[in-house]
Order: sequence, then C-alpha cells, then structure tokens
Amino acid sequence: MASASHSAASAALPLGWNRLSALRERLRSVGAKPAHERLVFRAWLKAMPLDGHRRSEFFPGSLLAALPELEGELQSFARVRSEHRGADDSLRMVMDLRDGRAVESVLLPREGVCVSSQVGCAVGCAFCMTGKGGLERQLGSLEILAQVAQARRLQPSVQKVVFMGMGEPSHNLDNVLEAIELLGTEGGFSRRNLVFSTVGDRRAFERLPLGTVKPALALSLHTTRAELRQKLLPRAPKLSPDELVELAEEYSRKSAYPIQLQWALLDGINDTDEEIEGLVRLLKGKCMILNLIPYNSVPELAFKRPPTERMVEMTRRLNRQGIRTRLRRSAGQDVDGGCGQLRARAL
Repeated sequence: MASASHSAASAALPLGWNRLSALRERLRSVGAKPAHERLVFRAWLKAMPLDGHRRSEFFPGSLLAALPELEGELQSFARVRSEHRGADDSLRMVMDLRDGRAVESVLLPREGVCVSSQVGCAVGCAFCMTGKGGLERQLGSLEILAQVAQARRLQPSVQKVVFMGMGEPSHNLDNVLEAIELLGTEGGFSRRNLVFSTVGDRRAFERLPLGTVKPALALSLHTTRAELRQKLLPRAPKLSPDELVELAEEYSRKSAYPIQLQWALLDGINDTDEEIEGLVRLLKGKCMILNLIPYNSVPELAFKRPPTERMVEMTRRLNRQGIRTRLRRSAGQDVDGGCGQLRARAL
C-alpha cells in the first residue's frame, strides 16, 4: 500500500503526467511542430542537451526559451538516488520517481540497460523480492524512457534496452509499447536490441505483433512442469509451459526473430534430470535460445543457485541434445543484485 507521502505527492500531479502524450502537449504549447518534437526526443534519449542538437537553431523562439525548463522536467521523471557497482562491472541504481516512489535500473556490462516497468509487481514470483510488496502502480512511458536517458547519461554507449527490471511489462502494455516505439524510432535502438521480457500473457502475444516496432521477446519459463510453475509464479496467467512455447513460437514467426527463454536456476528445483528431459521434449527443433541464469540469492528467501559444476553440466547436456543453451552471467551478485533488493533496502 502507498504511504501517505506517496499519496499526497500523487494527488498533486495532473492525470497522465507521466505519459508521452503529456510531453507532446507541453511541446506543442510552446510552439513545437512534429519535426521539432522528434528532435527533442532524440536529444533527450541520447543524453544530449536539448538545445545542443545540431538542428536546434531551427526551433521557434518560444520553444528555445522553454528548453531549460523542459530539460529539468524530463530529468525529474527518474533521478539516480544511489549507485551500486558490482565486481562484474554492472551498475545497479535505485531511481527516485517524481511522486516519491523508487524503482531499480541496471547498467549491464555489455552496453545495455535493464529498466523497470512497474513500481512493485503483481505476479508474486516465489524467488523474487520485487513481488513481495505487491504492485504499487504502473510506470508511465516517460518514467520508463527516463531510465534509459539516465543510463545513457552515465554510459553513452548504451545500445540495448531490456524490460526485465521490476514489474511485469505485459501488465503495463500501453506504457511499455509506447516507450518501445519511441526508442525504436527516435532513440536509435534496433528492434532486436529492445527486449520485452514476460512471464507469458495472451494480451502481450496479441499486441506485440501489431506494433510499428516489434521487439525481441524473452519468455520467463523457469520449468517445464505446469504444477511447479504454478508454485513458482503463483499469480502468472494459467498457461502451461507447452502453451507458452507455442505462443512464443508464433510470435517468432511474425517478428522474424528467435525467442529467448529465461530460466532462473534454482538449486534442487529446476536443475534436475527431469527438467533436462522436459526441455529436450519441449524445445527440440524450435528456433529458441535457452538462457540459464544463475539465481541471485536473496537473504530473505530460501532459494539458492546450484553448484557451478551442475550448471555447466546442464548447459552441456542440453547443447548436446540440440537445444541452443547459454549459461549467462548473473549481474550484481556481490551487491545484493536480486531484483528488488536494493529498493527494499533503500525504503
């Protein structure tokens, strides 16, 4: 539940204040035409001064005069409260939002940024800290975009955005898809470097193919057993692993890009011979990449990552069976990197 200070701050903000439509209205009120809007968006998302764009001299005088105030407003949507550098060179950040709430973003070692789409989460994954407090509110498209702008301010080489932070993107489709479209048009990101991560929701599978910018899809699978998935992801849509893979395969055909399957490795739970056999059955012959992700331990939760030897052996066995499998590095283990931990500590 939101605190009284959060509620008061939210009440003082106009309806739709954090949506891209509000920024468009603000720009038009100071004389911006669509071409001027695009230049402002590009400068913001590339972490350039708004009046530093090479074509800003073509802005009308009223827009030029408003740029300093506009720049301050845009920076206020997500401000870095604290930074936590990991030994793997990841940088986890707690971001303060304008209404006093906070989310996490992560600068990844390979020129990427992981952004949040909600304050909290309603899915309630058993191994995730974010879902413990439930869902507080949706992030507006401007708050999502502001995380990218802040990341590029710290690391200008960022060229990949992963919607894999706090929240379930398919529960905030309007704002997430609005952000994806702007990033893929004015932000300079290729669609293959915009990764929509989801536990699996029919609404997402229906709407993603309709967008101008069709992002890559990462599906959080975690198990091939329907009953175990229900325990691990208690409030996820009631879709079996077989149904999820079928829906993902259909989107792959429409987007012409392979699906990435996310599998958080949990010791003694989903690293078993039974799961390996299930993965071979489920994925054999399909254009999918399985990412095995060592679990980032959370002191408050009982889950642990498997021994390194077990994770390596599982990867080898799956690859030998023709399942394209990668054992990924799990960023931020040494800085309480499990999603939601830093925010929980900060609050």
